Amino acid sequence: MPNYFLVAWMGRTDLKAAAGDPEAGLGPILQGVQAGSYDAIYLLSDFPAAESKSFIKWLATRTGAAIHLRSVKLTSPINFGEIYERVLEVLEAIDRRGTQLTYHLSPGTPAMASVWILLAKTTHPARLIQSSAQSGVQEADVPFDIAAEFIPKLLQKSDERLTSLAQGAPDEGAEFSNIIHRSAVMKRLIVQAKRVAIRSIPVLIEGESGTGKELMARAIHKASPRADKPFISVNCGAIPSELVESEFFGHKKGSFTGAAADRKGHFERADGGSIFLDEIGELPKAIQVKLLRALQEGEVTPVGSSDPKKIDVRVIAATNRTLINEVAEGRFREDLFYRLAVAIIKLPPLRERAGDISLLIEALLKQVNDAAKDLGIKHKKISVSAKNLMLQHAWPGNIRELLNTLQRAAVWSDDDVIGLEAIKDAVQLSPKSVPGAENILNRPVESGIELEALMAQVARHYIERTLDHTRNNKTQAAKLLGFGNYQTFTNWMNRYGVSR
Repeated sequence: MPNYFLVAWMGRTDLKAAAGDPEAGLGPILQGVQAGSYDAIYLLSDFPAAESKSFIKWLATRTGAAIHLRSVKLTSPINFGEIYERVLEVLEAIDRRGTQLTYHLSPGTPAMASVWILLAKTTHPARLIQSSAQSGVQEADVPFDIAAEFIPKLLQKSDERLTSLAQGAPDEGAEFSNIIHRSAVMKRLIVQAKRVAIRSIPVLIEGESGTGKELMARAIHKASPRADKPFISVNCGAIPSELVESEFFGHKKGSFTGAAADRKGHFERADGGSIFLDEIGELPKAIQVKLLRALQEGEVTPVGSSDPKKIDVRVIAATNRTLINEVAEGRFREDLFYRLAVAIIKLPPLRERAGDISLLIEALLKQVNDAAKDLGIKHKKISVSAKNLMLQHAWPGNIRELLNTLQRAAVWSDDDVIGLEAIKDAVQLSPKSVPGAENILNRPVESGIELEALMAQVARHYIERTLDHTRNNKTQAAKLLGFGNYQTFTNWMNRYGVSR
């Protein structure tokens, strides 16, 4: 015969019931107790000790079950992290062998009920019940898929956030708030990333240089159940090939020249958390084999040791290449690719993020101004003409190029306002070639196109070429480009930031 245990938080209505308040009735806990047959009752309470003990004394006169009280202190009754930790302490102390647990959702706050749902559907399975004065005690049937959607938020966010999620509103969690966007392509990508974050599966992030791959990796880690564990970032391309194994897996003292002491590798340092392997495509073939084995076995063996060490690490890898093409060309192991690419997130280049550039200019300029004292410059604003020129640039270096351009323009501009000339000088240091620029009529439209920026790119290209051809003779240039008069051509030059 199994033992039947009821586990619940003590609620304010329960205290009122014990005090004889007629409006409280039996209270949720006694209602649940009387509707079942329990061998033991485990109650958590963040109320004062005297009130809690008074309730236990009252409850003991109405049931023969053994009652166990766990008094705890919460900074807030809706602090998911604290609630989760206190509940886990109680559940871990219960001998689960031959035991059937029931969690009572109704006593306490909505946050407490949410944590019961989380645990019942994941690591600590249990039956769920709820009660009310009108409907009595009922079994609560919560599908796993619903519970899983809430996992990363239940540990730390308020029930107001949960209400928003339940209503289908998009979750703008703090984990992803640093990814500035409003484009449709980025909105879809972040929804995908959030779904991936709550599961401890490997993630491969692909994208051009400067698209924010590490920022995305950190957001995924912060939105995962591993958020309070280490996040170790490793640039695979920056490690000398002869040191990669030692850097990844550690080494024992004396295992090679210069190994003066035992040293933990990056994987061991990341135990319990996430490791970000940036530029994974740069890894030598020899270390790819050893990395594959470490991921398959869940263990690493330090250089100079024969004793493997168990690790629990989530791998988030990134590359500015298309890794499946690297596999096809024999530069990357196929078996390792499929081990890493359980979930693939493809970050779009800035030129395909319609509507995001303006937001990024404002946010990155704020970063520059925050560092103004260190840069030895004044607080800056940006002129309309300068911003228009930036909106028309293709940004082949993506967000990194955008930030660097703003920094240069801020340093070179003596005024409080960054003007057109300062931006032109700063942008001219950037690469002008854009992948696919020669095929301007066949850009992919699935991810969205900034048509105005594209048209501006074409206009600037031909205006500048024509001015070069006519040696800055605006009258001749206007005629060659089909403008009816000199003034119209001048207006176009001003609109697209071309000055001679």
